[in-house]
Amino acid sequence: MIIVHHLENSRSQRILWLLEELDVSYELRVYKRQGSLLAPPELRKIHPLGKAPVIQDGDRTVAESGAIIDYLVTTYGGGRLVPPEGTAEKLSYTYWMYYAEGSAMTPLLLKLVFSMLPGRSSFLVKPLVRMIADKTSRSFIDPQIRLHMGFWEDSLSRSPWFAGEQFSAADIQMSFPLEAATSRAAAGPKTPFVAAFLDRIHSRPAYRRALERGGAYAYAE
Repeated sequence: MIIVHHLENSRSQRILWLLEELDVSYELRVYKRQGSLLAPPELRKIHPLGKAPVIQDGDRTVAESGAIIDYLVTTYGGGRLVPPEGTAEKLSYTYWMYYAEGSAMTPLLLKLVFSMLPGRSSFLVKPLVRMIADKTSRSFIDPQIRLHMGFWEDSLSRSPWFAGEQFSAADIQMSFPLEAATSRAAAGPKTPFVAAFLDRIHSRPAYRRALERGGAYAYAE
């Protein structure tokens, strides 16, 4: 049976969702974040980097969300959740799978880091650090997030799913960037297609089952 090493309130929630969509049985091992919000050190016993998600399937250990998703749909999908080879939809699928953990995550990670800096600074320099962090967010990070949200809005205005008319694993991979971005800049009148996409995925039975198993996940609000 597949073992999923899942960090609470993290991107690894997508792996649980995919397994529920594929109706594949799995054992879940949940790890709690430390006070620093980092993953606990025991995850390094599973993978040298100590990151989640990681899955174990027999003698195979697979890390990184994109690699795990590719492994699962290839091994257990039976052609499901992936567009046919040689189609425009498959090319779009491949693009979004890579983009989700590449270009899309950079401004979101910067937003998180700069939001945490003042709280981790000493009393004397905290006001200065807060001023620098706020200015950086307003002048650089927030515009980048809005740029990406506009990109998603345009894509979803042309088809209900990222790889075309059919739901695919690319939508699972893309779910976290959209959820994280909208938790900081709520999807509303300016991004109705992004908001509708989130409503669609949040109402999927497999998504709800994954939430029940995985526990707290702030981005599903």
